[in-house]
Amino acid sequence: MADLSQKEWEEQLKADDNAFVLDVRTPAEFQQGFIRDASNIDIYLGQQFVSELEKLDKSKSYYVYCRSGARSGQACNIMKDMGFERAFNLQGGIMSWEGEVVR
Repeated sequence: MADLSQKEWEEQLKADDNAFVLDVRTPAEFQQGFIRDASNIDIYLGQQFVSELEKLDKSKSYYVYCRSGARSGQACNIMKDMGFERAFNLQGGIMSWEGEVVR
């Protein structure tokens, strides 16, 4: 797991043909706006969150974010414990995001 600045996260994401953008906020937060191509799995779902992660392809690179970077950091640690080798946390979350937001 790596914490990346927005610049690093965005550059790496653009260059990665095997990327998956994961938003771990609540569905209500997700509806307020999200980073393009993001899929939403709410970390607050507990065991159901883990069950949803188990369905994902571990060979992909996961670019994970939340509101401020705390929940996505937790999500990256959970993913690492589950055997995901490439999970990248967006430092500062969507609150610090200066790129496009889909509303």
